[in-house]
Order: sequence, then structure tokens, then C-alpha cells
Amino acid sequence: MTETAFTPIPSLLGGVLIGLASAGLLLANGKIAGISGVLGRSLFPAAGDLGWRLAFLIGLPLGAWLVTRLTADAMGFSITASLPLLVGGGLLDGVGTQLGNCCTSGHGVCVLARASRRSFAATLAFMATAAITVFVVRHLLGGA
Repeated sequence: MTETAFTPIPSLLGGVLIGLASAGLLLANGKIAGISGVLGRSLFPAAGDLGWRLAFLIGLPLGAWLVTRLTADAMGFSITASLPLLVGGGLLDGVGTQLGNCCTSGHGVCVLARASRRSFAATLAFMATAAITVFVVRHLLGGA
């Protein structure tokens, strides 16, 4: 099993920035910062709705790239999965977000903060599924 470094300060800072960005988008634009919804609705945007969506979507990788330039190897990770596995996972994630009417970031960060019971139930389901998956992979299947 691989060990993960405990990084409370960068993690707290990241969480604060995500919360501020989510609140800022809601206050300035009246929109929820759920990434799947932002992406999905940018494919067929309403009139005058494309600019902020593209800025949001471009800012995600640009912000990550900027952090890696300002710090020495910010997270130290690499993507090792095969392209078919990544594409399949992305497609399954897209189907799940359509079925759940929101993604994990939308439910867990943005809509849950608005005291949505549906998002509370969805977030509990995400967290329970994640905990069960980790248990099965690490303890029953012997994976890392």
C-alpha cells in the first residue's frame, strides 16, 4: 500500500479556494459550479452563456498548471492508466452525472451548501460507494 503525505495547509487552502470560487460564481452569476453541468451546457449554451463557461473550464487546467509552476511539483503524481480506461471512466462518469442530475462537485460542494436534501442524499451515496470501493479493492482484492 502506498503512503500519502498529510498536507493540511495546502489542502485547507485548496478547499477554501474551491468554496470561494463556488460562492463567487453563485453570487456573481447565479450559477452552480458543478463541473459536469458547466461543461455539458457549454456544448449547447443559452444566449450569452458561453463566455463564463469557457472561462471556468479553461481556468481549471490553467490554475493547476499555474500551481505546478509556482511550487516545486505541487502534487507529484502522474496518470498511469491506459487511454481506453480513462475514456471509459470519463464516459461512465458522464452517464452518472446525467442520471444524478449533477456531479460530485456540484452536489457535495455547491448544492449541499444550499441545504438541498437531494444533494445530501447524493453526497452520502457518493461517500458510501467510495468507502465500499476502497475496502473491496484494498482488503478483498488485495490492490494498492
